[in-house]
Amino acid sequence: MGKISKVLVCGHAGVGKTAAIEHLIYGTHSVGSQMYPTIEDIYSAMIETDRGVKEKVIIYDTGSLTENKSELPRHYFSFPDGFVLFYDVTNMESFQKLDRIKKDIDRFKDKREVHIAVIGNKTDLQEGREVDKEKAAAWAQREKVKLFEGTVTQRKTIIDPFVWITSRITQPPINRSKQSRWQTIAGKPAFLSGRKGKGANINTD
Repeated sequence: MGKISKVLVCGHAGVGKTAAIEHLIYGTHSVGSQMYPTIEDIYSAMIETDRGVKEKVIIYDTGSLTENKSELPRHYFSFPDGFVLFYDVTNMESFQKLDRIKKDIDRFKDKREVHIAVIGNKTDLQEGREVDKEKAAAWAQREKVKLFEGTVTQRKTIIDPFVWITSRITQPPINRSKQSRWQTIAGKPAFLSGRKGKGANINTD
């Protein structure tokens, strides 16, 4: 394990980022359960990378963007090693917000190399989809970010982006071409429960 990695999570109100983070760490989120607007939360987790190395990651869950709050404060862009941007595939506005966030990241990252994962959430609601996957993929390719789609009803689709970004942040240059792999127990990733603000083990022993 090397230095502690810092990952900032952001997105439009209602995209499900907080539910996804808590399901990632605790594995206990129930679809349809009541969620409240996030002001700001910090989570700590040990995430096993594609190299089989456990890395400590601090996950910063920012307050949701709204019509009255359309930008993140500038200081949010200066410290993260990586960003996870969420949008709701049933809400075009939430996807359009990402363009501004990405421009702000490029503007304020101070020439540092940062890694960005984008998650199109709520893919279980296909009948209400507004954001075409091909359109999102074209945008992601143009902006040089990694696109994922997921839903809290399929936990692995939430886990994969965080394993990817942790692996990219901590990966030595000679191993950059190595693809992610999963070790499983009984066919399922092994996760140990944790607490918000405390150390949560996310591992695949």
